[in-house]
Amino acid sequence: MSTSPALSVLDLVPVRTGQTSVQAVAASLDLAVRADRLGYHRYWFAEHHNMPAVASTTPPVLAAAAAARTTRIRLGSGGVMLPNHSPLVVAEQFAALEAIAPGRIDLGIGRAPGSDPVITQLLRMSGTTSDVDKFPEHIRDIIGFLSGEGATLRLTSGGTYDVHATPAATGTPEVWLLGSSDYSAQLAAAFGLPYVFANHFSGEGLERAVDLYRTQFQPSEHLAAPRTFLTANVIAAASDAEAEERMLPQARMMARLRGGRPLVALETVEQAAAAEANDGLAAPVLDGMRSRSFVGTGPNVRDRLAAFAERYNVDEIMVSPVAGAYDAEPMDRGDGRIQTLELLVA
Repeated sequence: MSTSPALSVLDLVPVRTGQTSVQAVAASLDLAVRADRLGYHRYWFAEHHNMPAVASTTPPVLAAAAAARTTRIRLGSGGVMLPNHSPLVVAEQFAALEAIAPGRIDLGIGRAPGSDPVITQLLRMSGTTSDVDKFPEHIRDIIGFLSGEGATLRLTSGGTYDVHATPAATGTPEVWLLGSSDYSAQLAAAFGLPYVFANHFSGEGLERAVDLYRTQFQPSEHLAAPRTFLTANVIAAASDAEAEERMLPQARMMARLRGGRPLVALETVEQAAAAEANDGLAAPVLDGMRSRSFVGTGPNVRDRLAAFAERYNVDEIMVSPVAGAYDAEPMDRGDGRIQTLELLVA
């Protein structure tokens, strides 16, 4: 295996204090264009809802916008939270993306809600919470809908009904299962699908999940052998001191999430430093973030990512560039995130 893994990007479309959704989306689309030019392999948008610091609510819409601005990079979802949606709608959205950018679309699927119980209920008003229990069935449905042959449904009357996500597919998105638990790893293995462990969210259980996926993998028409990569929170800067400063806004947001505190837009570096001096909010999570994240100068982070890839025998790492912004940096551009991507391939 190469000591330099392929690099990809996971984007939550962060929103900082005073930044509008227009500016946040513009900054992320600019980052996608730069990732394309820098040679990154794929660029995925996450699905989260009703969070002041996250504007990535609709991965297919964002992927379509990125497809119109890029030429080479693969685009997709990291991931679509399937219990929130009709399988046919998801299949149709990604079939349309495949028609817009043939051969460049990934459909990453997860089963977490991506928000709190109230928002989850609003998202599922046309369905039921049993959609979570039907997750494996809905995965099969999506794969069938996306195929050139379509899926054949058996009606209660005894007849059949053919369903296609698009009338004349010439290609299909690559379907990935995402997760941070044994369940998702074992399901991906049973279905013979590629799998991504959400290490950026929770590094706990990584080794076991990857081992379960590889040892239980069943070859399928989609994939002959296990295929996996890992995600990681990354901040690369010109100095260790700058990298640490840019980490603090993310650390304070994670502390709010884990402590059940009210969520706010991401603080700037200066706002985070001033607030931390008063309330020490991030202190309980900082050591954990340092141990699980990749924060430092470009050469240091590159070496650590290479060692991380080698340890888990993967040839690709998807970085979530979580560098915070300084007060003076433009609202419609993520300078810290741009710097991270540039330093990783310098």
